[in-house]
Amino acid sequence: MDRRKKSLPKPRLHDADWLERMYNNRALVPDFNDYFTRWTEESERVRQAQPCTIDLPYGTGGEGERLDVFPADVAGAPVLVFIHGGYWRALDKHQHSFIAPAFTRQQVCVVIPNYALCPGTDESPVTIAHIAMQMTRALEWTWRHVAAYGGDPRRITVAGHSAGGHLAAMLLACDWRSVAPDLPERLVRNALSISGLFDLEPLRRAPSFQSSLHLTPDEVPRISPALWPAPADGVLFSTVGGDESPEFLRQNRLIRRAWGKRAVPVCEAMPGRQHFSVLDALVDPAHALNARAMDLLRA
Repeated sequence: MDRRKKSLPKPRLHDADWLERMYNNRALVPDFNDYFTRWTEESERVRQAQPCTIDLPYGTGGEGERLDVFPADVAGAPVLVFIHGGYWRALDKHQHSFIAPAFTRQQVCVVIPNYALCPGTDESPVTIAHIAMQMTRALEWTWRHVAAYGGDPRRITVAGHSAGGHLAAMLLACDWRSVAPDLPERLVRNALSISGLFDLEPLRRAPSFQSSLHLTPDEVPRISPALWPAPADGVLFSTVGGDESPEFLRQNRLIRRAWGKRAVPVCEAMPGRQHFSVLDALVDPAHALNARAMDLLRA
């Protein structure tokens, strides 16, 4: 998934303390753990209350390469693949089943994959590039098998939160024929990034993130979508909470600047939402963010 490098303006990369403040969402939202607890409890209720198939393997990587499917009740439904956040180093799909009902009620098939977490172990290290390749395998599995769950493999939209938003953008721009020659060029029809990260150089400079992500100068351009050419097809809707840090607001604008308005026709901040409450907006049928997701799914 490598792409050529572009020249883009940089934030205050020399100031490690500032970078920590800008990117440490748990410090910025002191009650963050209340969100995790509620998401986990709601997700358990969802798995008990509605049809789902849990822990399907999409690769050979054990727990880190499994996904959950929440089928539509009609054939040929659009497919939403939702990728969780956690800075590539935390959280799990089982905490995000609560995403599904807002979309299955609208006749959407929902797929929620897991991925291995950084930094892994000495024996099996995990990098962001490793996770990105896992997500290509999850999407390949979805394209090959989702019809059995009522989904239309020609209508796959990828959405992701935070680190998942970064991965969603990568998947939209992926060269799918290099993954497997029989895959369609436009396997991912559209993508939605919620509080995504598109230039990872700031995280390479922030000490607490570098200690687990182990980013290198050579690696950053290969895994930063803002440094890639815009995808030839499909669109990315890039959104962020209006109350998030200046750096998250900048990252959101950055992908529009890098890829242009054709590829990123929607680039907006959701008023009154911070890094965690913005995800709750996604599952609120009355919220504009849910409507944005449905616009992509119906396209």
